[in-house]
Amino acid sequence: MRSLLLIILGCVLSSPAFADSSAFEQRLVLAALERTEHTVRYDGSYLRIDYPGGDVPANIGVCTDVIIRSYRKLGVDLQQLVHEDMSVNFSSYPSQRIWGLNRPDSNIDHRRVPNLQTFFRRHGIELPMSTEAPDYKPGAMVTWMLPGNLPHIGIVTDQIAAGSGRPLIVHNIGAGPKLEDVLFTYPITGHYQFVPETN
Repeated sequence: MRSLLLIILGCVLSSPAFADSSAFEQRLVLAALERTEHTVRYDGSYLRIDYPGGDVPANIGVCTDVIIRSYRKLGVDLQQLVHEDMSVNFSSYPSQRIWGLNRPDSNIDHRRVPNLQTFFRRHGIELPMSTEAPDYKPGAMVTWMLPGNLPHIGIVTDQIAAGSGRPLIVHNIGAGPKLEDVLFTYPITGHYQFVPETN
């Protein structure tokens, strides 16, 4: 396992796809790739968790937990960042419109794709939703709308799919964190970059 991760690390850092990426984004991709080594049962149940730094049990998670855990590996707590922003800008978030909530909830807010989209739009960079694969750089986040109006999110990597030329995505669509060629499989609803100012 360790040797596999070292091989991935060497390939990632030497990849031409990282030529325009920051060191933070490179580390974020490595953190996302490392998530694929974990066995995670898809479970989005509401659970009470610690704050800050809270997480659901390591053996469960959904698509947003891939993002949260990847950033947390780099010392960035999206639970805290989203909660703090929602606490003073609640009306900017879709929680009341979508879920009928009247105040922030640090147990679940950061685990909902529309809230992460709003946070990344407010505090990161909202990138064009291109139909060209090279426009999706390592370390960016992409959101989709799955059949049944289910929002989804994943992280773009530097790994390129043989044949299609598309960057592979780390995401959890139901079978745990996977590295897959799904960039244009579903309608894209967002494309974001978030590099904290402190990194």
